[in-house]
Amino acid sequence: MVDSLKKPDFQEMRPGVKVPSKETILTPRFYTTDFDEMAKMDISVNEDELIAILEEFRTDYNRHHFVRDEEFAQSWDHIDGDTRRLFVEFLERSCTAEFSGFLLYKELGRRLKNKSPILAECFNLMSRDEARHAGFLNKAMSDFNLSLDLGFLTKSRKYTFFKPKFIFYATYLSEKIGYWRYITIYRHLEAHPEDRIYPIFRFFENWCQDENRHGDFFDAIMRAQPQILNDWQAKLWCRFFLLSVFATMYLNDVQRADFYAAIGLNARDYDKYVIEKTNETSGRVFPIILDVEDPQFYERLELCVKNNEKLTAIANSNKSGVVKLFQKLPLYLSNGWQFLKLYFMKPIETATMQTSVR
Repeated sequence: MVDSLKKPDFQEMRPGVKVPSKETILTPRFYTTDFDEMAKMDISVNEDELIAILEEFRTDYNRHHFVRDEEFAQSWDHIDGDTRRLFVEFLERSCTAEFSGFLLYKELGRRLKNKSPILAECFNLMSRDEARHAGFLNKAMSDFNLSLDLGFLTKSRKYTFFKPKFIFYATYLSEKIGYWRYITIYRHLEAHPEDRIYPIFRFFENWCQDENRHGDFFDAIMRAQPQILNDWQAKLWCRFFLLSVFATMYLNDVQRADFYAAIGLNARDYDKYVIEKTNETSGRVFPIILDVEDPQFYERLELCVKNNEKLTAIANSNKSGVVKLFQKLPLYLSNGWQFLKLYFMKPIETATMQTSVR
């Protein structure tokens, strides 16, 4: 009984290799796009900024950063029970997200090599960064006697197709929210080293600068394609992607509040700060941002949290599949309704913000 509490059971494909978590609407996704359309993009409007970013990528500030030191060389059996399970899940989700970025950027670099050499090199160098991140996270999992078979993930995961402009919206937000997530955890643990339960958090300051540079690259690409930012459709799509990213993070993190508590953070407060800062950052390029200070924003997300708790309880019950479906349906409809209400909340126009920032 003690051993089962100490070391949670994870399904393994083979000894030491974890079965990947089941894909759900909240798990990291793998993406593909229209590579021919991407290759035809004219970036001349903002080519100078893209070349400057490329020079930063070439400098490779973190080439010597992701090196494990002696602090890793110890037993981590004292991280046990639910904390151990949630920490392994955190490492797995993070590794999967970074690996997803590696695959997309690597393929873009390969496909654009002879058609858009500046973009191709940028994507190749970003894939280098993402590979380092994913490898470092996967090695961290091995401290808990597990790892992911990244080759298996490449072949087994479903790939979501997005047109290039949607890839830009999604990856820009992914990189910028990654920056705010990493730097917020780093600053908290810098102030409270007693909460740093594992050495990987020491690497987050430099790590998040990779995320920030990647986000700046997508910012520059979108400015090179102003047509994807300056019409009514852009406002609708930016609102959709902002809401999707914020809601997914909030629902995921509240579900795993015990993990954040283990490193001295309140999951809700942490997410609200990250959402506020990412929303504000997005206002430098997106034509609209969300009004996250409207009380309705989190009230509706909390209703979704409660619905998800009920959905989990139903899924874990011993009832038949048909009964479960009928019990889940109104909760799914409720979540959809909350998402619609959130989507149609009045957004904040950012033209004035962009003028003042620039």
